Amino acid sequence: MEIDALIKEKRKNPDFNQAYEGEGEKLATAVALYHAREAAGLTQAELAERAHTTQAVIAKIERGDNVSFEKLQAIAHAMGKTLTVGFK
Repeated sequence: MEIDALIKEKRKNPDFNQAYEGEGEKLATAVALYHAREAAGLTQAELAERAHTTQAVIAKIERGDNVSFEKLQAIAHAMGKTLTVGFK
């Protein structure tokens, strides 16, 4: 069975589907931070210093770990940006 077919089958289970979507949202946040940091020309360490956190925290967020809105706001502001949250 191909992976896409397997995922489609598994997503019929409401618990699996909820977890799958949640992980996808965390990944989207991680990728968005990575791209914003790269576009700003900053290393993880440089961004961490500006945001008054550690490089390890930036790395964890970019891997998809949970993070507070306050921490994301501080990181966004450190890049001269604002944090925007949307619902689809």
